[in-house]
Order: sequence, then C-alpha cells, then structure tokens
Amino acid sequence: MTYVIAQPCVDLLDKACIEECPVDCIYEGDRMLYIHPDECVDCGACEPVCPVEAIYYEDDVPDEWKEYTKANVDFFNELGSPGGASKVGKVSADPAFVKALPPQASHE
Repeated sequence: MTYVIAQPCVDLLDKACIEECPVDCIYEGDRMLYIHPDECVDCGACEPVCPVEAIYYEDDVPDEWKEYTKANVDFFNELGSPGGASKVGKVSADPAFVKALPPQASHE
C-alpha cells in the first residue's frame, strides 16, 4: 500500500508534501506530483500538509479519482525507481489522461 496524489493537485503543484516527505519519494510531472509506490514508506507525513487535500491512502482514494492510483504507478513506467526525486528533478511524463485534462482553476 502507498499514498496517492489525486486530481486536486493538477496544475497546483504546491510542493508542501515534497518538503515534508522524509524519503524523497514525491516526484514532479508537468501538471501534478506523483508518489512513487515502491519508494513510499507509508508514513503519511505528506497527507496533512497538502493544502487542497489531494493526497489519500491508496484504499481511501474517492471513487471519482480512482484512476489516479494507476496514474501514480504509470508515471514511473519509464522512470523506474531512481531512489529519490531530488536527484531527478521535474519529469515530463504525465499519464495521457492527466495531459488531456482541461486547465484546472486556481485553488485559492
């Protein structure tokens, strides 16, 4: 099990979760952030700091955002498990359905 970042993160990319993650497993795509399912240690530190409540434990992702569980896995298909987001930097690899989403309104 792991944590999943869902739709509220699209086009927001707040990054408070990145600062809170003790294992550096939250990676940045073009339009949202992704949690590496194999690198996440399920500590939950990221969840309470997300300003738009986009982070869920895998079993608790709302039904309307279930596809984001797969997106958080698919994001790493080509990237693999580099062992830390900070050494990789931003990755242009959003899954197709995320790329196709209309621009999201500001969450402010």
